[in-house]
Amino acid sequence: MKRRLLALLMLPPRASGGCVANLSSLLLAGSRILARDAAGFGATCLREVRVRGTFHWLWFLPILVAVSPAFAAEIKVADPESARQAVRDAKPGDVVVLASGEWEDVDLRLDGDGSETMPITIRAETPGKTILTGASRVRIGGSHLIVSGLWLKNLSGAGADLLEFRIDSKRRASHCRVTECAFTEGPDFSATERENRWVGLYGTANRIDRCTLLGKKNRGATLVVWLGEHDTGGHRIVSNHFGDRPRLGKNGGETIRVGDSKTSMVMADCLIEGNYFFRCDGETECISNKSCGNRYRGNWFIETQGTLTLRHGNDCLVEGNFFFGQARPQTGGIRVIGERHRVVGNFLSGLEGDGFRSAICLVNGIPDSPENGYLRVIDARIENNVVLDCKESILVGYNDVDDATLPPKGTIFTGNRVVARSGRFAVRVETGGGDTRWSENRIEGAIEGMEEEAGVRSGQADTIETPPLPDPALVGTSWSGKDP
Repeated sequence: MKRRLLALLMLPPRASGGCVANLSSLLLAGSRILARDAAGFGATCLREVRVRGTFHWLWFLPILVAVSPAFAAEIKVADPESARQAVRDAKPGDVVVLASGEWEDVDLRLDGDGSETMPITIRAETPGKTILTGASRVRIGGSHLIVSGLWLKNLSGAGADLLEFRIDSKRRASHCRVTECAFTEGPDFSATERENRWVGLYGTANRIDRCTLLGKKNRGATLVVWLGEHDTGGHRIVSNHFGDRPRLGKNGGETIRVGDSKTSMVMADCLIEGNYFFRCDGETECISNKSCGNRYRGNWFIETQGTLTLRHGNDCLVEGNFFFGQARPQTGGIRVIGERHRVVGNFLSGLEGDGFRSAICLVNGIPDSPENGYLRVIDARIENNVVLDCKESILVGYNDVDDATLPPKGTIFTGNRVVARSGRFAVRVETGGGDTRWSENRIEGAIEGMEEEAGVRSGQADTIETPPLPDPALVGTSWSGKDP
């Protein structure tokens, strides 16, 4: 700020006529603001400007813009209607503080417009001490809002999803962020709703990060990205902790779903990065990708009886993720369906799943498949992955659907390192004939269903170093540990 003010104040003075008299009160207020926010430097300079009285108001305005954060207000509220009005009336940079305590049966509608450089912040008075209970829900609309520090605890009875990035079907959120919030159900609690979701991402370029989501038991994905005419994606799901989702026994138990079969060819461009999944066992698909152009990078799957499934859509990247089964039954890896996907640099160890839950599974397609069927795997690249001591390491051309007869086509396996468990196959091809190419792979273990070729066992075997498990405290809310 000091450099900015000096540059402005060194400009040559101009005659301003009657403008000088009209600026006197404004300059006085500006000097008080600068005295607070610029440690006296700006105040001194501004008082000099006022004394001289020879500067044109047009170049004085940048000084006010440079210090405009000082005008931000902080408003404390204690009920949902006051919160709604405060956010509605807030200016960019303002902070709305939600009082500590239990907020029971509230419909918290947060609709306002900040700016890219000065968002409106809605935060708990003390992180984790503003607790929503009962039939509560949260709806966010507008642009450039940050919501932080809330705890949504054992919610039931609202007949709706817990937090949505929209006010209604006409008012969505864009460039908004939810951070440091917890969504939890206790082990002895069950929601009355047979089906709902905890987080619904609508709109454009929203973000959820450093949140903790534990214990969901009923049907419905924990977090869903919705796509459509006004829901264009571009969202970021980063550094969250997902955990303790018991087996549902049917579809609808995903932890994250990005799109659906109707929007599967939409370019969603979402990033799912650095999240921690512990025992997310709701169904076969822990993550269900159902759109195009998404990136799944640097996530950890620990003892999770589900897979990262590219169920519908094309052109996705699965890179640098870690799957540790810890010898837990039915723990799974990566399942590939669709065109031009890349599976690169992942580490998969001790997984006990087979079939769809194999460490890496490329699925057979259905001829003329409907949207909700199985499209053929075409031009997939499986590169530089490590598969260690898994029940089923690499499975090609598998499906449990009778009319799925099209094997993967144009697949390239390159640079992968596979060490099969004793007595198990390193590679098993159930349906061949899809022009699969192998280069520079180092595979130890038996191979079934294909002729062995030079690129399968290239180079010398080397030692595989298993990376240490991450500290769960590095993801999810910083205020709660892992047991809010």
